[in-house]
Amino acid sequence: MSPDGLQASIEKMRAAGVGDAAIDTFAHYYEQLREGASGMLPESDIEPVEDLPALDELPEGDPAIVDTAVVLKLNGGLGTSMGMTKAKSLIEAKEGQTFLDIVVGQVLALRERFGARLPLVLMNSFATRDDSLEALHRHPEIESDVPLDFLQNKVPKIDAETLQPVSWEADPSLEWAPPGHGDLYTALVTSGMLDALLEHGYRYAFVSNSDNLGAVLDPRILSWFAGEELPFAMEVAGRTEADRKGGHIARLKEGGLVLRETAQTPEEDLASLQDVGRHRYVNTNNLWVGLEALRDTLQARDGVLGLPIIVNRKTVDPSDPDSTPVVQLETAMGAAIGVFDGARALHVPRRRFAPVKTTNDLLALRSDAYVLRDDHRVELAPSREDPPVIDLDSAYYKLVGDFEPRFPAGPPSLVECERLTVEGDVTFGRDVVVRGTVTVQGPARIEDGAELT
Repeated sequence: MSPDGLQASIEKMRAAGVGDAAIDTFAHYYEQLREGASGMLPESDIEPVEDLPALDELPEGDPAIVDTAVVLKLNGGLGTSMGMTKAKSLIEAKEGQTFLDIVVGQVLALRERFGARLPLVLMNSFATRDDSLEALHRHPEIESDVPLDFLQNKVPKIDAETLQPVSWEADPSLEWAPPGHGDLYTALVTSGMLDALLEHGYRYAFVSNSDNLGAVLDPRILSWFAGEELPFAMEVAGRTEADRKGGHIARLKEGGLVLRETAQTPEEDLASLQDVGRHRYVNTNNLWVGLEALRDTLQARDGVLGLPIIVNRKTVDPSDPDSTPVVQLETAMGAAIGVFDGARALHVPRRRFAPVKTTNDLLALRSDAYVLRDDHRVELAPSREDPPVIDLDSAYYKLVGDFEPRFPAGPPSLVECERLTVEGDVTFGRDVVVRGTVTVQGPARIEDGAELT
């Protein structure tokens, strides 16, 4: 093991113009890696979370407080798992509008309703910035008194054997990785955005993923957060079958809340992770951050927040399993629940959690199982309590370029569907209706107006 791997990584980051806070944070995690840290959180260290305060129990909020808040959307993802090469937020989400179009509409509706400044700020990556800002230029009314975006940082991929920054002449861009969305807090500092927000009188940030159209700023939550003088809060929802492989919150046996992701779970504990009856609350990645508390905590910790490490083992070229094995040092932004003293979790209804990670999710969102309100809120149809469970054959539907042509006239009606399973190559005609639990086997073409029950 070379002792110079860290120094070589630091020099590489400085040459690439990465900010000092991001370099210090990377060094913090590199040292943990060198000492053998795995980032694992075994079941024996945690207990399930039981009772939590609930959104529906909160009193009405103070409308005036909305003027002290900012809506911050994570917008760095390319949707590569769905075969995309541009920002995921720029594909059609519903009724001809992109995710970003709908988010803009949500923020503008809130501004009008509460007479508030309420900036929309994106955390972009180098890969998403240009396209996303160009899309925002079509909505000039969304501009505010702070910049529209800031950039997330990048870190070197580490050769898993030598712990040196990996070199890949075939495509040097593959030598770099995003440090997980836990980089949010560091990037707010390195970009100057945190200082800008505080200087303009903003005190609270509502943070969520750009692909979760259920995540709309709620003044009741904001008033609760401010009134309790909380530094950090996480919205959690009741876990369903669809969340079995996702992160959940738990309570450390020595006290305090913690977020456990799949990548932090030992293999022998995966059954416990996936037990939605034991660990009942999924992290929605809808987070509330006190900007002054963030500034003070970072200052007290010399710029390093100290989120739990996630050691992500991949190959330098994700599309080539025979390329050099690497380690990507990452953190999760929700893990800050275990860092801020007094951090809380709030149980929210499922309507605030509608992420789109796969084409299964995209089909459900585009269908009539979800409705687009006049204020641009996207919610489950009134007759539904949970989204339909969709399982499309990945051989034919995983990539957006393959998915779209198989629904040439749009999605089928799914408002009365409990589960839709598609096996093989199936193309859906116009005005198809799916009710109950349905399995369709291909190759086949579903005729216009067909009712599947």
